[in-house]
Amino acid sequence: MTKIKKRFVAGAKCPKCGAKDSILLFKENGIETVECTDCDYRALQTDIEVPKKAGGSMIGVFKPD
Repeated sequence: MTKIKKRFVAGAKCPKCGAKDSILLFKENGIETVECTDCDYRALQTDIEVPKKAGGSMIGVFKPD
């Protein structure tokens, strides 16, 4: 039995209950999952969906001084 490493997402707000700093992010069976510790909100995202969502236009270029 493998223990799943869960991480809090700092500053994240639950889309269902609106609680701040209550969102956990973890991978379960290769599926990225987020869940709220205050309500029953849970969302799943497979690795196949990620490139589709990341295909947006560029919003800026980082130029360090």
